[in-house]
Amino acid sequence: MVAHDELTSLAIGHLDCDAFYASVEKRDRPELRDLPVIVGGAKRGVVTTACYLARLSGVRSAMPMFKALKLCPQAIVIRPDFTKYRAESRRIFEKLRTATPLVQTLSLDEAWLDLSGTERLHGAPPALTLARLQAEIEREVGITVSIGLAPNRFLAKIASEFDKPRGFAVIGAAEAAKVLAPRPVSILPGVGAVFARHLEAAGLSTVGDLQSTDPATLAERFGENGARIARLSRGEDARAVDPDQERKSHSAETTFEEDLTQLADLEDRLWPLCERVSRGVRAEKIAGKVVTLKLRGADFRIITRRKTLSMPTQTAKVLFAVARELLKSEARGRAYRLIGVGLSNLVDSAAPASDLFDEVEDRARVGEEVLDKLRARFGPEMVVTARGLGRAPRERRKVEGD
Repeated sequence: MVAHDELTSLAIGHLDCDAFYASVEKRDRPELRDLPVIVGGAKRGVVTTACYLARLSGVRSAMPMFKALKLCPQAIVIRPDFTKYRAESRRIFEKLRTATPLVQTLSLDEAWLDLSGTERLHGAPPALTLARLQAEIEREVGITVSIGLAPNRFLAKIASEFDKPRGFAVIGAAEAAKVLAPRPVSILPGVGAVFARHLEAAGLSTVGDLQSTDPATLAERFGENGARIARLSRGEDARAVDPDQERKSHSAETTFEEDLTQLADLEDRLWPLCERVSRGVRAEKIAGKVVTLKLRGADFRIITRRKTLSMPTQTAKVLFAVARELLKSEARGRAYRLIGVGLSNLVDSAAPASDLFDEVEDRARVGEEVLDKLRARFGPEMVVTARGLGRAPRERRKVEGD
């Protein structure tokens, strides 16, 4: 039961799937139900998602796998199956769109909904519509979700974390400042580790500290960011739920079992990442103009290199060619433990621009679209390009899902 003074007047919801990837795996393999499950890379990879049993041992997302297995040595490690997760994500989001067209997705497992004005359509206030959606997803998809209900996006997202898993929490406008006050400044959107350290150095470690500081002072010291966090600290957020908000980038990365130093070995790991990114942008009918290469050294320092293309691309061939040139400048005997590649500055690939793709890009796109169809029919591992055959298979200890 949920009771709140503003329950029937609030209309902005945030839905967050509970340990999404791990929950899907447990649904499909009931024998894992009472076991700690970690979805992620092998020994030198990182945790993508951990079920709540694993979290009791201290395992968290983005934690190095070796550390996670020290904390929870009995955990079952499963490699992620993003094809399956994307399919389940679509099922869930389709259900949300039956309630309102105003659904803004953040990732595969979370989204905002604006249910303003839907009372007559559903014969119930937004709170009850969300509760019905929550029960329907659990019944028909087989996983649990948590709901946050509030007057704006920021507070709804905060609320959805309050009572996981299978939670339904509410933050009203009248209580927002009080609820936020004891929380660290890092809870605010856009306050990363570096900005948080700057705020803490200024004696502003909690949201309450920001609330008690004159907004003009924050704006003078931290510019537009200062004015923005002053508003957020009081629970004010004017951002609308925007279903058309464009995705900023597509990327993929992998961590190696052993550090790599040779250019050829790094290229072998780079190619399948380029294929994954290009498939993603083609599926969304977009293309990217900025190629980013990411490397993490044996000392854990991260290197990023970028190049802006003359025309947007959505093919692995062009993406790999550009990223390989960036890689050549960095692969000079230094040891690396991770490589990643991404496309950003995304545009609609169907936009009416006659010179969007040159001849090389166009030929590559046609060929790769054929591969997409073959892989969709026969499976991603059954159709491999000649370049993909160069990928060294030796890494990784055996884990569930291999």
